[in-house]
Amino acid sequence: MRKYLKDLTELPGISSREEKVREYIKSQVEGKVNNITIDNLGNLICFVKGKDSSKKMMVDAHMDEVGFMVTKINDDGTLGISPVGGVDPRVIKSQRLKIEGVLNAVVNSTPIHLDKDIKRVVKYEEIKVYAGFSSKEEASKKVNLGDMVTFDTTYVEEGNYALSKAFDDRVGCSIMLDIIDYIYENKLQPAFDTYFNFATQEEVGLRGTGVAAARIKPDFALVLEGTTAGDNPENPPEKWATHIGNGPVITFMHSGLVIKKEMFETIVNTAKALNIKFQYKMRTAGGTNAAKLAKTMYGIPAGVISVPCRYIHSPLAILNIDDYNNTYSLVKELVTNNERWVNYERAH
Repeated sequence: MRKYLKDLTELPGISSREEKVREYIKSQVEGKVNNITIDNLGNLICFVKGKDSSKKMMVDAHMDEVGFMVTKINDDGTLGISPVGGVDPRVIKSQRLKIEGVLNAVVNSTPIHLDKDIKRVVKYEEIKVYAGFSSKEEASKKVNLGDMVTFDTTYVEEGNYALSKAFDDRVGCSIMLDIIDYIYENKLQPAFDTYFNFATQEEVGLRGTGVAAARIKPDFALVLEGTTAGDNPENPPEKWATHIGNGPVITFMHSGLVIKKEMFETIVNTAKALNIKFQYKMRTAGGTNAAKLAKTMYGIPAGVISVPCRYIHSPLAILNIDDYNNTYSLVKELVTNNERWVNYERAH
């Protein structure tokens, strides 16, 4: 497990610019799945024939990460950027960035000696990115408006923790690749005809998954996420959404969606049967591709299972490796064991 997590998180891929992530995933699944499709919006759909072809299961995780685009080239050679997805400007001062995954850059920050108003939040229009250019003419030879900008972060494992950017949601993509490997290496079939969808553009409005679902026409889905922990040391427990180290996160409700009761119970009962320590997401802010699926076509019921991550949507997030492993075990069981879905099937 986690064979792919380092590579996935270090790749650049903001919304609509997931091509490097998609190419990497495609190279890892070729020959292991029955069919690979890339649709008009760039979703990568990997089909694996199941034991029961009367139902279609969709397993979904998004490839895109939050980041930026170059929106201005200034006369002094610095660059202006705008966020793609939700990035708090407070987390980017003095940070190292990569432009198009190649060009090194750094975000400006006024030293405390010159600016005593440390409580003021810098606005994006004040942010300047320095990439070594001294004029607009020089910068324009290497940088274009609309170029992708991402945090420049190296994946690190220390003890039982991993640190990187883009755990939201390369962690879900990594688990899906692990499960594809498990099925392939053990010559197994998933419980149902299964479509692993590596989705685009989640961070800018859940764009990709609905398009993929319209092609797949699944009966139900599992959405895998890297979700916010909120258990920052300065926060009291009542403000926590989840806690790293407390296991996979099972969602009963989030913005735009209340999980269907039978789906929620199927996931919870499976975790209990496997003696997997799990937790519920205790704050309902934020949403996932499951909300999009509920409004797609005839309405596609979806469950949400997540790995809790501290400091997501920032240059450096933290996850607990046991949480990752247990989330993999829970999802693997749901994908491969028909018996876990008996009660869900009876309810339909």
